[in-house]
Amino acid sequence: MEKAVKSQIGVSSRLSVAPMMDWTDRHCRYLHRLMSKHTLLYTEMVTSPALVRGGALHLLDHNAQEHPVALQLGGSDPAELAEAARLGAQAGYDEINLNVGCPSDRVQSGSFGAVLMEQPALVAKCVAAMRRAVDVDVTVKCRIGVDDQDPETVLPEFLAHIVGAGCERVTIHARKAWLKGLSPKENRDIPPLDYDIVHRMKGLFSNLHISVNGGITSLDQAEAFLDGGLDGVMIGRSAYHSPADILCRADRRIYGQGEDTTAEAAVAQMLPYIDAHIAGGGRLNQITRHMMGLFAGRPGARIWRRMLSENASGPQADRQVLIDALDAMQTLAEAQKAV
Repeated sequence: MEKAVKSQIGVSSRLSVAPMMDWTDRHCRYLHRLMSKHTLLYTEMVTSPALVRGGALHLLDHNAQEHPVALQLGGSDPAELAEAARLGAQAGYDEINLNVGCPSDRVQSGSFGAVLMEQPALVAKCVAAMRRAVDVDVTVKCRIGVDDQDPETVLPEFLAHIVGAGCERVTIHARKAWLKGLSPKENRDIPPLDYDIVHRMKGLFSNLHISVNGGITSLDQAEAFLDGGLDGVMIGRSAYHSPADILCRADRRIYGQGEDTTAEAAVAQMLPYIDAHIAGGGRLNQITRHMMGLFAGRPGARIWRRMLSENASGPQADRQVLIDALDAMQTLAEAQKAV
C-alpha cells in the first residue's frame, strides 16, 4: 500500500500548485481539487515550532477530498522537523516537503527557508531525520542559490547532500534568492530565471525526480518542460490568479486521463462546501477570496470579481452571492456576444 501511495504521488507531481503563504489554504485547495483530480496540491508553509512547541495542530486541518496533498514544513532543527513530519503524516498528508526556498524575513530570522541553501549538510540531516519518522515521501523545495553563491557549484553540492540523505524528489525554483536587499515580493520577480541549470541538474542526477518552478504561466510551458526531460512542473501565482486556465485542462493534457472541467462547474460544486462552512460559523469571503480569478480573461470577469468583493464580506452573505455574480457575468457575456 505504501509503495502504491508513493508511486501515485510521483505521478501526480508531474504538475503541482506551489505552496503560497496566505493563499493555498484548505479552501483554496478544495477549489483547485474540483478543477483537477490529479494535480498535486501543497499547503501553505507550516513551521515545525508552531506544531511541536506551539501545539497548533489546527494548522494541519484539511479536507479528505484534497488528496493528493502535501504538507510543507519550515524549520531547521532535525529532531523538531522529524516530530512535525510525524504529526503531518499522522494527519493524513501524502508527502512532507521541506522549505529551503522561501526568502521572507520571517523565514530568515527563524533560520529556515532559502537561507538553508548555505547549510546543505544541515538540510541533509533534517531530511534524514524526517525520513526516519515517516513512511510518506519527504521532499525538498529549494532555490538555485542565494546571494553571491555560484549556482553551478552550490546547487550540485546541495542536491548531492539531500540525495545522500535519501531524498528522491526535489522542486527547484529556477532563481536565486537575494536575501540582502530584496523583499520577498521582489525575490519572486527580479532575480533572473535560469531554467537551463535545472535541466543540467537532471542530467547530473538522472535518478532524482526534479520539478521546475518559477515564472511558469501556462500548460503549454509545463508540457514543454516535461517533453524536455524534467519530471514535474510546479506553478504558483498563475495557478492562483487564473486557476481555470491551468487546472481545468490539466488532467487531460498532463496526465492523459479524464475530461476537461469548467469554472462554472467548480462554482456549482463549491456551493455545498460554502453552505457547510457558513453553517459552521465561517464567513463567505474566507472562501470567495480564492475564487476572484476563476473567470480571468473571459467576458464578464470584471463583474464577477466586483460582485464578490462588494458582497461576500457581509455577515449574512451566503451562496446567493455567487449565484447572482455568475448570473450577472453570464448575462453580460451573452449581451456582448449578441452585439
